[in-house]
Amino acid sequence: MKNWLIAPLALLALWTGTPGVAQTAGGPVATPLVLVVGGPAGNPGDLLLRTLAPALAAELGQPVVVENRPGAAGTIGLAAVARARPDGNTLGLFALQQAAAPALIKSLPYDTLADLAPVRQLSWVSNVLVVARDSPLATLGDVTRAGRAAPLDFASGGNGTPAHLAAELFAQQAQVPVRHVPFNGAMAGVNAVLAGHVPLMFATAPSVAGLLQSGQLRALAGAGPERLAIAPAAPTLAESGYAGASLRDWHGLVAPAATSPERIAQIAMALDRAMATDAVRQRMTAAGLEPVVSSSPETFKALIRQELRRWGEVVRRAGITLQ
Repeated sequence: MKNWLIAPLALLALWTGTPGVAQTAGGPVATPLVLVVGGPAGNPGDLLLRTLAPALAAELGQPVVVENRPGAAGTIGLAAVARARPDGNTLGLFALQQAAAPALIKSLPYDTLADLAPVRQLSWVSNVLVVARDSPLATLGDVTRAGRAAPLDFASGGNGTPAHLAAELFAQQAQVPVRHVPFNGAMAGVNAVLAGHVPLMFATAPSVAGLLQSGQLRALAGAGPERLAIAPAAPTLAESGYAGASLRDWHGLVAPAATSPERIAQIAMALDRAMATDAVRQRMTAAGLEPVVSSSPETFKALIRQELRRWGEVVRRAGITLQ
């Protein structure tokens, strides 16, 4: 268990080989490109950007620095990006949780569509419904039957996280009552399921891959469009009749709204080239992240708009708030 808990930080050191800075070779150091993550070191978004940083630095010919600003569902980091000088040297990680934030937080310190400019989507991350290996819940049918008899407890890494949203969305689609049990971080929620304290969790594939492979957890259903390679026997929610409950987390980058289209296009094209390298794709895949090789500011903007609408409705129906 101790080895599992420290694994993300060990991977962080292995993948980056640096404290998150990539520099150009020789000559004076250029102004760095800062990638702001609204979460702690070692989380999937942080690992993604640290994996990309050296390749992106090489493509742009400037240093790339990853800066962690955790708190308030990632909105503290995005607020700093929205206020940053719009010279194209400050970008922020934008993910599903930040798309739900406007419905979760009464007074955001920025306007998502007005203050931030999409650059590019980077990845997809699948969620999977897991139980402990000795759980009496063997199928998704068992879950729905048990939930209709008495509300089921679902673990998550905190209010408004993808695991929380996935459970609420499934509850709405399956018409079963649930009780949300938030923990301080995704791995704390996973550990609660392992210990039998909470029966279920919609965990991200990267966080439970090793536990599924070792048999300590069992997968009942995948929330993505296809069955997971780490749990091929588990049907998708769509296969089980709950297509509306499908959920994949995702990551992308945004810039201050006034950043020039030319600079955004330059960074997007540099990311295209970085994402196309075997080294980046292999490291992402090993972490359970699905690379998005083809993307653009326009397609990422369309995804953000779509997700703002979808998760706004889910959050309002579930009555979720963060403050």
